[in-house]
Amino acid sequence: MPELPEVETVRAGLAGPLTDATIESISVHDVRSLKRHPGSPDDFVQTLTGARIEAVIRRGKFLWLPLTFGGASSNQSFALVGHLGMSGQMLLREPGFEPEKLNRVSMLCRTASGAEVDFRFVDQRIFGSLAIDQLVATPDGGVGGFSESVAAGKPFEKLIPAKAAHIARDPLDPEFDLERVIRVFKKKDSGIKRVLLDQQVLSGIGNIYADEALWAAKLHYDQPASSISTVKAKQLIAEVQRILAAAVAQGGTSFDEQYKNVNGESGYFEVSLNAYGQTGKPCARCGGPIKRDDWMNRGSHYCPRCQKLRHS
Repeated sequence: MPELPEVETVRAGLAGPLTDATIESISVHDVRSLKRHPGSPDDFVQTLTGARIEAVIRRGKFLWLPLTFGGASSNQSFALVGHLGMSGQMLLREPGFEPEKLNRVSMLCRTASGAEVDFRFVDQRIFGSLAIDQLVATPDGGVGGFSESVAAGKPFEKLIPAKAAHIARDPLDPEFDLERVIRVFKKKDSGIKRVLLDQQVLSGIGNIYADEALWAAKLHYDQPASSISTVKAKQLIAEVQRILAAAVAQGGTSFDEQYKNVNGESGYFEVSLNAYGQTGKPCARCGGPIKRDDWMNRGSHYCPRCQKLRHS
């Protein structure tokens, strides 16, 4: 599943062409990709046609595009919300570009410079979705999400889609509250990896980057979060931030050609992995073999020598 670096790579790729672009037409090829939209497919098409995209914003794994509607006055604000799910891709193509076999929704947009661009939502497993959602005030009164300051001073700056209002800030968010996260850790007896993946504690982290951060911090995935010292917890979050930032810089991670950026290119962070997917290979730190345990219908990759489970 795409994690924060993959989604940020997509956000950055969409932001340039789509900020201040107008949606001229929409084609829904598979209504299953609108399963989270509260209205009908016709409502989706009619509402979006003619709308202007104000920005492309991300919190954790959620993307949203605040919208304005020409001539319509309303006290409510809305956004197009996109979630990539397991295999979703948001591609930008020139009009007439060869069709994508698994294209579910197309939007023909006219950019601020007057060029036409074809936005395509491609999804193999159809766990991702597009939906129109109302924007609501952020629970903490801060900015909704990351947009490279495009949202600064705009009416939607401190708004977030209702569907994502419960999502905690991610570790790369300028308003991320480290002390709050540490306090939550102290109250959680669950294993630290389970807590890292809880999007209501901190968002954007999935299986890949959790394994990498725990390896870097020398923590066992099942170490109770409440048993981790404040110093060690801060080290873990620092590793999370470092690894996420490095993955963003390299365009995310790609293993099976499902994740691609807006140009259809795969990520490159795979070559930097120390734990995830390295089963049987020597640990880059101590030389012992990396092990994979079955964990919550997926796997946890770790070094048994470096990441020992401590018992109180």
